[in-house]
This record gives sequence, structure tokens and C-alpha cells, in this order.
Amino acid sequence: MAKPAATRGDDAGFWLYSSGSTGRPKGTVHAHANPYWTAELYGRAVLQLRENDVCFSAAKLFFAYGLGNALSFPLSVGATVLLMGERPTPDATFKRWRGEGWGPHGAAPLPPEGALAGSGNPPPLRSLRPTVFFGAPTGFAGMLAHPHLPARQEVSLRLVSSAGEALPAELGERFKAHFGVDIVDGIGSTEMLHIFLSNRPERVRYGTTGWPVPGYVVELRGDDGLPVPDGEPGDLYIQGPSAAMMYWANQAKTRETFQGGWTKSGDKYIRNSDGSYTYGGRSDDMLKVSGIYVSPFEVEATLVQHPAVLEAAVIGVPDAEGLTKTKAFVVLKAGGQATEDELKAFVKDRLAPYKYPRQISFVPDLPKTATGKIQRFKLRDQEKAAG
Repeated sequence: MAKPAATRGDDAGFWLYSSGSTGRPKGTVHAHANPYWTAELYGRAVLQLRENDVCFSAAKLFFAYGLGNALSFPLSVGATVLLMGERPTPDATFKRWRGEGWGPHGAAPLPPEGALAGSGNPPPLRSLRPTVFFGAPTGFAGMLAHPHLPARQEVSLRLVSSAGEALPAELGERFKAHFGVDIVDGIGSTEMLHIFLSNRPERVRYGTTGWPVPGYVVELRGDDGLPVPDGEPGDLYIQGPSAAMMYWANQAKTRETFQGGWTKSGDKYIRNSDGSYTYGGRSDDMLKVSGIYVSPFEVEATLVQHPAVLEAAVIGVPDAEGLTKTKAFVVLKAGGQATEDELKAFVKDRLAPYKYPRQISFVPDLPKTATGKIQRFKLRDQEKAAG
């Protein structure tokens, strides 16, 4: 029998590739100990996962988010994991929430009730309704717009997590109103392996990404590299035990991201007076309109409050004078109707006038990574090519 390799916690253990939301994916090298830290600091301490939980993740195992959700977190507490080979469409997800369709390849007929019962055996497949679901904002938007949204009594969810993109407050509030369960929104990254800034199951403030996860330190810095005061946007830096070692064969990006014990996330945030953090957008996506920073996420989150809008993405485009103005790409719900002027007025009524999108383009879908992150750089490239 082969002996286990004599590895240490600090040895390079595995590579994960970034999602590609800002460009070419990067091979991110993690140490053997890093999954332990994310399971202990987030899975156990924040989410409070327990042995009798049944965990189901929309993100697959080859993503950092899915690796924690569907492997290291549940296995660290002895919980049950449900894996699905299909794409996590609303129909496929609802089917699993109701406890339907589990079996070989996720679709074979189930064995008779109780056939798997007995000492040392897993619970009957028919009883495997997830108690914990891990999703992303794009998925939640599609679910809430679906005509066959399950009733509250059809599901057994006690905890719902979201990451990948910041969760618009409107989505979280609608989900809570329907299912009676909050969506716990947080931000993680491939570089940090999982979530380091998050709301809590017992403390959710919609519209924010919550508070630093104990064990991690976060700091917001300005263009001069110095910390910014509360209420002002800054670049997010993180310090914690699950940080990656480097990018494989990419020294320039390694030096740019991993800086003396700190990891630069590439996100803009604002720290609020209660210590929570509000997302502004990716640093590359932030816009300066009339000399003032505009968060594309803030405009997007406002647009999706319109009853006809499913999702939106906002970028900056130059006007005739070369000044940056906002442009929104909007996907309408099935059967939804809205005009450009109507949506502009909708945003003007809710945000400062300079933030409303000067142009709106209605599109059938938005370019996204496999984890559901919007690839705004592709929209910018599309605009340049058209111009």
C-alpha cells in the first residue's frame, strides 16, 4: 500500500484558476493548509454548519467557492453533500430543493423509500432536501423571476449563502419575503480561497457585504496607498491565513497582487459607520463621471429594482467630447417591457442625477464567467469595436 506523501501545511498543494471576470484566468497556487483555514474560519465559525446539514452548491468543485461549499466545509463537520452534474438552472435547482431526481447522474428513478436506511447507511434519497444552499446573485435573480418558484413549505432551507458578485438588496429582501430565510452575502476570491468579508446568519444588512470574517484583516487604501476614512471609496486589501502563495508562471501579476502579507483584491469598497462594507465595483470597472466616482454596481442594483428588469451591467463610454458617461446593458424578464426613457427616469428618481445611464441597450443576455460573474471588460471591448 502506498504511503502518504510527507507534505507540510506550507507546501504547495493545488492550483485553482481565477474565473476570468477581468480577463485571462490566472493559475493560483495554494498551500495544503489553506482549505483547513477556510473551513474553520468561515464554514464552522460564520456559517455554523453542522453534521445534520445537507449542503448543495450551485458552484462546481473546480471553483474556489464550490470547493469550500461542497467539499472542505461539509466534510469538516461530517455533513452530507449533494452533487449535481447539470447546469444549476432554476428548474434543476428547484428539483433538488424539493428532494427530487437524486440518483445516478441526478435523474435515474429513486429506490423505494427506506431502501438505504439502516445502521451506518446514508439517509434515504427521498429525504435529501438541502438545508444549506450556496448560490450567486445571477442565479437568485433567475429563480425569483421563474414562474414556478417553489412554495416555502416545499423546501427545507435553513441557510442560504451568496458570493461571486455583490448581492443587490432587492434580491435578498424578495428571497427572504418568499422563503423566510436570509441570503448571507459575502465576498471571497480565488486568491483567498473563500469568503473573508461577510454578513452573518444572525446579522444581515442587505446592500452591504457585511463585516470582516474573524481571522482576516481588511483595509481600504486610496490611490496614494494610504488608508481612506469611512465613507470614501478605497481599494480592498486582505490579510489572512488562506492567502495563495503566488500566480503560477506570472511574476508580474504576483508582485501586483501579493504585497508584503497583504492581498490586493481589485475591488473598490466603502466602510460604513457600523463597520460593514459596501461594494463599489471592480477597481477596473469604477467610473469617474463629472469628476466624481460612480459605482457601476449601485446603478445596476437600482435598475434591477424595476419590475421588468432581470439583470443589468453598466460600463463607461466616451461621449462626443471625450468625457466618460454611463451606459447600461439591460436584460428584461420574460414578458417584461420597458423603454429607455422609462428606465432613465427610474434611476434618476432613486440616485443622484449624474449617476443615471446616458445610454441603455436592451440585450438578450450578458457575458459571464462560468461562476456567473459579469465580464464587463467584454462589453467595453464590444463598444470599442463598434465605435
